[in-house]
Amino acid sequence: MEIRIANVSKNYFSEGKRITALSGVDLTIPAKQIFTLLGPSGCGKTTLLRCIVGLEMPDSGEIAIGEETVFSSEKNTFVPPEKRGLNMVFQSYAIWPHMNVFDNVAYPLQARKVPRDEIRRRVEKTLRFVQLEGFENRPATRLSGGQQQRVALARALVAEPRVILFDEPLSNLDAKLREETRKELRAFLTALKITAVYVTHDRIEALSLSDTVAVMKDGRIVEIGTPRQIYFDSDRRFVVDFIGRTNLIEGKATSVEKDQTVIECALGVITCNQRSGARPGQQVTVSIRPEFIRVIKGDVQRMPNVFRGRLESLVFVGEACEGEIRIGTTLLIARFDATAVVREGDEITLHFDPDHCSVLSA
Repeated sequence: MEIRIANVSKNYFSEGKRITALSGVDLTIPAKQIFTLLGPSGCGKTTLLRCIVGLEMPDSGEIAIGEETVFSSEKNTFVPPEKRGLNMVFQSYAIWPHMNVFDNVAYPLQARKVPRDEIRRRVEKTLRFVQLEGFENRPATRLSGGQQQRVALARALVAEPRVILFDEPLSNLDAKLREETRKELRAFLTALKITAVYVTHDRIEALSLSDTVAVMKDGRIVEIGTPRQIYFDSDRRFVVDFIGRTNLIEGKATSVEKDQTVIECALGVITCNQRSGARPGQQVTVSIRPEFIRVIKGDVQRMPNVFRGRLESLVFVGEACEGEIRIGTTLLIARFDATAVVREGDEITLHFDPDHCSVLSA
């Protein structure tokens, strides 16, 4: 079910001051995709989610789910949440502790007075789908965090909604369980072929779960793309810096060709193998992610983007080592193979992959 959001704005008032949560948001969420709203706290992503589900009323604009307009300021339309055919999974799971697993999942159907036999059939089917078959009579309080998250998902799915919405549902789980649950959730939603809107400030969740990511800032959509497009191809400084660790180097464009931009900076000359909107003489920022900086040895005379520096610090993080390298007055972060033979204090030669040196706009 496609969701269309047109020029939606929402303001709050506190102590006589207006706080803009959403500012003219235009967005189309494709049907049968996992669509993630990603951004820092206070950027408006949860407000937008609550406007879609009907828990908040926008000040202006229009929201349509499929062919039905569920909110329109111009037409004075507001469809209440219970009539929008949506379900939502909250950060807290909202599991009722006095109920067993079956009753927690069955509650939405019981509230709609669905016949008892139909309730049993649908609850059992949904529990099998989320791999909780056999847990029907287990008290909710005796479940692990991951199992409670699956109960919340089952309760949202059992009513067969047109769209399911998630408000940071994994933030209460520990790191290992969060990783496992992300994989399960991705598999569940992909198999269901249901439209899912997911809100998070966690870039790993956004990159690993989503078909499409919309990055938000200050109540606006900054950029939309696939996870790979957002991570590798964005030319917006805010998006690049927010979506992952990177080195930002200020410089001046000296040459701009069709598929190559040459930047002069404090390090020397950096060649970027990409099309950019920069003009010769323009001040720009180059982004180089730590994983695209590597230590090299041997003859490097013909290679672009080769620099000599000193390894000031080195930290082992399990699957890799992270180092800080000083080149002149510039300090860079690099990510090395865990078996790399380098030590703090070493003079090392670095190479920046020109295909992954990005010229950024504002």
